[in-house]
Amino acid sequence: RIRTFEDFARVHQFLLIAAGVPPSLHRRLYRKLADEVFDGGERFSVEPCEEGRQRRLVLASDTALRGESDVFLVDHAWSFRLSDALKQLREVPGLAERMAALMCVDLDRRTEVEESDEQGSENGGGLEHVLQVVEKERIRVQESGSDVAAWLELEELGIDDDMLVALDLSANFPNLVALNLWGNKLQDPEKVMREIGKCGRLKALWLNENPILNQCTEKDVLDGLPELEIYNSHFTRKAREWALGFCGDMVGAENPCLSVGNISLDNIVTLDLSDRCIHKLPEVFSPSKLSSLSKLNIRGNPLDEMSGDDLLKLFSGLTQLEELEADIPGPLGDSAISILESLPSINLLNGVNASTIVENAKHVVDSALKPRIPEWSPEESLAERVIGAMWLYLMTYRLADEEKFDETPIWYVMDELGSAMRHSDDANFRISPFLFMPEGKLASAISYTILWPICDVHTGEECTRDFLFGIGEDKQRSARLTAWFHTPEKYFIQEFRKYQEQLQSTSICPAEEAPSTKSVRPSDGRPLRVFTDIPQVEEFLTRPEFVLTTDPKDADIIWAGMQIDSELKSSLGLTDQQYMNQFPFEACLVMKHHLADTIHR
Repeated sequence: RIRTFEDFARVHQFLLIAAGVPPSLHRRLYRKLADEVFDGGERFSVEPCEEGRQRRLVLASDTALRGESDVFLVDHAWSFRLSDALKQLREVPGLAERMAALMCVDLDRRTEVEESDEQGSENGGGLEHVLQVVEKERIRVQESGSDVAAWLELEELGIDDDMLVALDLSANFPNLVALNLWGNKLQDPEKVMREIGKCGRLKALWLNENPILNQCTEKDVLDGLPELEIYNSHFTRKAREWALGFCGDMVGAENPCLSVGNISLDNIVTLDLSDRCIHKLPEVFSPSKLSSLSKLNIRGNPLDEMSGDDLLKLFSGLTQLEELEADIPGPLGDSAISILESLPSINLLNGVNASTIVENAKHVVDSALKPRIPEWSPEESLAERVIGAMWLYLMTYRLADEEKFDETPIWYVMDELGSAMRHSDDANFRISPFLFMPEGKLASAISYTILWPICDVHTGEECTRDFLFGIGEDKQRSARLTAWFHTPEKYFIQEFRKYQEQLQSTSICPAEEAPSTKSVRPSDGRPLRVFTDIPQVEEFLTRPEFVLTTDPKDADIIWAGMQIDSELKSSLGLTDQQYMNQFPFEACLVMKHHLADTIHR
């Protein structure tokens, strides 16, 4: 029985090493395991994200958490053999409900919220309420001066065609620069465009989620508004200083800004151009005008009217640029490493340290990829929804003792705290499954996941882990992350082409001459030493020509059930002079994950 820390360290020595727990935390881990201390709730909080379809873990304590300063226990909310999963969800009281809430697939609550929102939207509509919003802006403009720009936010107010006409916006706001009509009931293109067209100084217009978009083309809108720079959140061909100022937080409802001369692009530090449907950057996007730019996001833009070399040359002139968000593969090229070589001033690329990208040879940086969100139909039961969603949350381990290795894995879902940890290439926490054996034997084992910070984490910061810890691009890291993220199709096309070129450049090796046969019996007549991990061989190999040994390095013959590959041979110290019951590259035929090697050879 485990009574002291020394007992704990002795019994769990190999488990602690395998888990990677820092030695400085071993004693703290022992105390929490022995006393069953689950204090994570005092330091962390779980928040909804991705519009409620995911959750994330945040450090909520008032003080920062130093790297390797503490360790936390995470309970396993559900452990099972795969064949028993659906049966347990249907039969164990409360299990399906808890898992559905943990995996954000319990639609009932969200449906109630949506119905409440829709009811609130309907109650918030009506001409009287719209007039109140318009009057508030009119008073602000009047108090500031007749030549002041106006900005109207009329989003989701139930405005129809007649109400828009009644507002007489052009007369009340001759200097209207931005008009947000997102999510209203506008549907007559002729009537709407006639009214909006009177606002000739408009720089930005949002008609998203209005019926009119089914009949009105973008060209119709742009032809009627000669100064429009942003339409439905996208840059137009006329986008210049005003559009850049809007994306750089220099222009907005609090500072509408009518005159371009009042927009100082050289004061912009952060510029978010993501998802603006930009084909070509405006001419005013230049190092001379954006001299203070430190953070730039160009994700989600085709930029197909500029070459990658031209873009990199342009960005290299931004001497203060340290952080960049970009699609990879994308307009800047297919390799994160190549981008960093062209832009040496970049410290963070897609949220990942440049040094980490180079050290791990990461050509595709995946931190900002769109996450996979579970999908289901309303007819599905909670148990069926959980079965579909659980693969994003499952972890696994196998049990082994001195006598046998269990080939059937144990699957498990961490509790609400652990399951809320999302992925990051630049994670600030590490986790590992851990079996605590209070009686000193496997039969008494209790499974946990242990969690500890690997760097300093500050209050309010998201707590993340690396879903593929220790797996680099040499083991197809980016492809493996497809289980959790929507990896760009371009990545797979690029990797296929690279592998195709590799195959085409490889010549077929000439057949080696068969070695001459010779006797394996020692010349001194001693018995052959045999190492085996197969119980039947140990029991029935009784002929005097053989003697069993427990050290594979001393054996003349290795007769093993486990697969012996080059890594295992190296770690055990085996040589080519020893005889084995496996031929070279046997794994290429008998192990499916070596299929590519089989084809290659």
